[in-house]
Amino acid sequence: MNETGAGWDDLHLFLAVAREGGLSPAARATGRSAATLGRRMLALERAMGRELFVRHDRGYELTAEARQLLDDLSEVEARIVRLTGAPADAGRRLVKVSAGSWTTLALLDSFDEITGTPADVRLRFISTESTLDISRREVVIGFRNRRPTEDGLAGRSVSRVEFAPYARPDAPQRWIKVLADTPSARWLGKMIGNDAVCEVSSPRNSLDLALAGKGIALLPTFIGDGQTSLRRSGAAIPELAHDQWIVTHQDDRHLPEVRRTIDRMCRVLERQPR
Repeated sequence: MNETGAGWDDLHLFLAVAREGGLSPAARATGRSAATLGRRMLALERAMGRELFVRHDRGYELTAEARQLLDDLSEVEARIVRLTGAPADAGRRLVKVSAGSWTTLALLDSFDEITGTPADVRLRFISTESTLDISRREVVIGFRNRRPTEDGLAGRSVSRVEFAPYARPDAPQRWIKVLADTPSARWLGKMIGNDAVCEVSSPRNSLDLALAGKGIALLPTFIGDGQTSLRRSGAAIPELAHDQWIVTHQDDRHLPEVRRTIDRMCRVLERQPR
């Protein structure tokens, strides 16, 4: 036992639950069952005499005392890694990032730059057109097309995003329609109705088909202008232009691994063609 009154094994499991954001992902990371982790976290709270988690259906949110405990234990863990020569991954903190298909594609092209050389963070990219809940720690960093207005969230404007049609010079002049709940997909759906050469459920597949010369894809200019075989088939669409924001929780934005990751991703995106 240590000065907290908790066993080191329980504290190690606490690190997994805190970093993964819930019992199920922590179970996959530790090899323990979710039920076992739930019991151990309750026992840890009793041993320490304080609440560590706000429990939701979609995950475990850390209390202020738990965030302090996470910081303190992470420092101890880092020292142990240095002293014992443990694998480098043991000292890397997990940073969960959600972004749409296009931003994810741009970021993954610069993966090494974002993680550092040598890598000092462990990234988990969640590519989705949905907005995940940062307040409940479904992700730590999220990309949004507007300034965050929710309590407790902090935002940083990254760049201006524009959309335009792209196709190969020899491609048929018919649209590739994306069946997704995004502003660009909804705009295109209203414009062309069912008059499409093909319909796809993933935005990335519209790029694949355009590169194959099958039709016209509506793409963000930072993606389309970087494709040497594609040409703009028309002007940018004014009503689809928007500012891109990178968003995190107020309590997380000053964490070293979060700050480094945000700074690196901003540098990558600011270099993209416009």
